[in-house]
Amino acid sequence: MKCPHILGVIALVWLGGGRAAPDAQQILAWSDEVRNPGKSFSLTVDLLSYKQGKPSDASSLVLYSRADPRRGEFRSLLRFVSPSRDAGKLTLKSGKDLWVFDPASQASVPISPQQRLLGQAANGDVVTVNWALDYLATLVAEETVIDGDRKPRASYKLRLSARRSDVTYHAIELWVDRDGYRSRKAQFYAASGELLKTAYYRGYRQALGRDRPTETVIIDGLNPQWVTVMRKSGFAWREVPEAWLQRDYLPRFRVE
Repeated sequence: MKCPHILGVIALVWLGGGRAAPDAQQILAWSDEVRNPGKSFSLTVDLLSYKQGKPSDASSLVLYSRADPRRGEFRSLLRFVSPSRDAGKLTLKSGKDLWVFDPASQASVPISPQQRLLGQAANGDVVTVNWALDYLATLVAEETVIDGDRKPRASYKLRLSARRSDVTYHAIELWVDRDGYRSRKAQFYAASGELLKTAYYRGYRQALGRDRPTETVIIDGLNPQWVTVMRKSGFAWREVPEAWLQRDYLPRFRVE
């Protein structure tokens, strides 16, 4: 006779020892809280791309994100500051949809989160995303990972599988601190299983109420000499007007 209660207990036991396994989805949600503030904010994003160790491109943007507590996700607006050819352009993320607005043509065009913004950084890497909403997490192991500062970190290794086909990556392997749930390393995969990129999260500093990563180093999956560094600064709590997050409003957008 099968006992559902006993089977349920067995399912909670970590394979390598006699203790209960942490809940992978909860670990992922806690790591989201470290990366993303819990209410509306703004910050500056500087992107620097390198090839063979030499700077190849750069861009500066301002990110405005408005939290939707009912759905647990963010709607985001990116304003391009530099280079001059891109100044004034806007990228809007609302729900699962993304648009780019060009003031020269006064047109907003749908884009994909997978589309590259600069170097190895895709649109989906820059806008605010809670992975726990878009991915199902499995706890693969508890292991030591070498972080972006070449320091060993006791970590949970998670395997994230996309819930839908419209997310930025088909699958992600994520290493999260066992103490503090800080993301340390991630590897991003296409549906074919190809490694697209590796990211290291570093520069943890106090920002908007807790330690958050201020720098992400993104390394191309095929050529490790292609590297993009994403730096975040100027963190500030900010009320983001609802109008800014409407596609029809983009031609009238002005910074307050």
